[in-house]
Amino acid sequence: MNNLKKKVLRKTGDSNNSNGKPGSGTNKPLTKNSGNSTEPTPAIVVINMGEQRGHTSSDSTSPISPANNHKSHSKEEPPKRDPLNRLKGAPKDVIPLSKVPRRQRSSRFHASGVVELEKLPNFNEVSPDKRQELFLRKLNQCSVIFDFNDASSDLKGKEIKRATLSELLEYITTNRGVITEPIYSEVVSMFAINLFRTIPPQVNPIGDAFDPEEDEPVLELAWPHLQIVYEFFLRFIESPDFNTNIAKKYIDQQFILHLLELFDSEDPRERDFLKTTLHRIYGKFLNLRAFIRKSINNVFFQFIYETERHNGIAELLEILGSIINGFALPLKAEHKTFLTKVLIPLHKVKSLTLYHPQLAYCVVQFLEKDPSLTEEVICGLLRYWPKVNSPKEVMFLNEIEEILDVIEPQEFVKIQVPLFQQIARCVSSPHFQVAERALYYWNNEYIVNLIGDNVNVILPVMFPPLYQNSKAHWNRTIHGLVYNALKLFMEINPALFDECTAQYKQSRQMEKKRMREREETWHRLERTAAHNAQGLPLPYSIGGPSTSSRTNVASELVDNNSGSDDEPVEEPKGDVQEDNDVHGEMQPFEGPGEFNQFRRKSIIPVDETVLSELSRHRSLEEVLNGPPDGSISKTP
Repeated sequence: MNNLKKKVLRKTGDSNNSNGKPGSGTNKPLTKNSGNSTEPTPAIVVINMGEQRGHTSSDSTSPISPANNHKSHSKEEPPKRDPLNRLKGAPKDVIPLSKVPRRQRSSRFHASGVVELEKLPNFNEVSPDKRQELFLRKLNQCSVIFDFNDASSDLKGKEIKRATLSELLEYITTNRGVITEPIYSEVVSMFAINLFRTIPPQVNPIGDAFDPEEDEPVLELAWPHLQIVYEFFLRFIESPDFNTNIAKKYIDQQFILHLLELFDSEDPRERDFLKTTLHRIYGKFLNLRAFIRKSINNVFFQFIYETERHNGIAELLEILGSIINGFALPLKAEHKTFLTKVLIPLHKVKSLTLYHPQLAYCVVQFLEKDPSLTEEVICGLLRYWPKVNSPKEVMFLNEIEEILDVIEPQEFVKIQVPLFQQIARCVSSPHFQVAERALYYWNNEYIVNLIGDNVNVILPVMFPPLYQNSKAHWNRTIHGLVYNALKLFMEINPALFDECTAQYKQSRQMEKKRMREREETWHRLERTAAHNAQGLPLPYSIGGPSTSSRTNVASELVDNNSGSDDEPVEEPKGDVQEDNDVHGEMQPFEGPGEFNQFRRKSIIPVDETVLSELSRHRSLEEVLNGPPDGSISKTP
């Protein structure tokens, strides 16, 4: 036997060591109290030494390091963890690092103890009548669990198990008639022992979600064995000799629940195998289909409304995408409820970027099955439309375009007004990627045809933001895209375009008129206040320079909001003058104009005490060069 440093713990009661914690700070094995039972207690091997160190009792709270791990714990109070004490125990050439999340370790397997495997003969080395017995022996041998946290422990046993699993995989793949009734229970048991375990906590449980572009995936250390187990089980289910009626005794609802728990694994390789395995089970076991859908819904509900953290949402949505594709028509009420209560609320989770392509595919599959759901889906997306998250807004625009590619013209009429009101806001977005993505809709031929069929409704909604951003947007690329959109509208219906232009002129005139009336009202109030304040001591004069800057700021606001940067807001001398001004500003289509930046001055209130203090202030030069009495000499 190899020299394995295993710590064997014995049960001491109902709750002393139920979670794997040692009863004291010593490294001695714990024995069961005699008196109640004389049966031997099975050994539980602690797999993860780091986990045991993190759960030591109060008598040994100091961190365990390789330098002092061999020493017995003293009864003295351990030193406190502060920067100075950490420096004392560290080598001189080592800089103590701050605590970082655990990056990689094996799942919390309960290893099978110290078990020495012996290699069994190959299938071609025994007679055919003994191969089934050898098959069962090999399955039992593959049910032994090894500790992968210690890479150097029991290398011989790990290699024997890997070779046995590979041999089993080849045996059921190349032979027929080898899957008999006694095999089913042993295969399912071996699969459950190797794979069904508690998923360890996430590496970063309170920080940002996993980002596949920046973060490295956390890989399972026991993957050399787990991969072959997954492949063997898949070949077992896909085998022509597989009998569903026999297998349903062992692959039941509890099996499905354990399988769904594994989808939270941080290893993407395992989630990919789980996706394929669950999909094969869904196709083979008709009696489990409704339960699988319901259980997946429960995972989504917990993710949306409780945790907002789950690693397998994308894989589960991939499974559902293929399931939705096979739905029979007309759709059941259960399926429509799944769309409105699960898929649409999934858009509001902040980690949408991790699974949005799969989610959009599921939504589009539903609309291809039943176009009458389009209005409900679009309204749901508009309800969850992000306000300040620009990348998420771009994803929504991508999904809307995918929906518009499959939308029916009669369904488009129902949602065109609220949809293009939102698109108009996106075109006016200061984030150029949002505005650019919205304006790319006019490059889609099918969407342009839908817009052309309903231009009487859409153009009045889109014209003001398009015209304003043709001159006022800071990004030149947006200017070109806006110009193309306006040109398309002009070609589709020139008469309506001229009408919208006239309406925009009128709205600009009314806006200027309201602003002038507002300024006149303020001037009238100032004159009234100045008349009523005659003879009263005031810190500033009403109607003076301190209030005159409001007119300039208001003028700048009007120019900035209207998108015109070539005319001041001033009182026109007649209707002809006003019409000419507006006509002059409605010329953006020959090319994007220059955008002038405005500088606004703050209105600072005047305080008499501050002015008095400033008047009495003397600089250092005046103090040194002035007369001795401290008076300030005035130069004539």
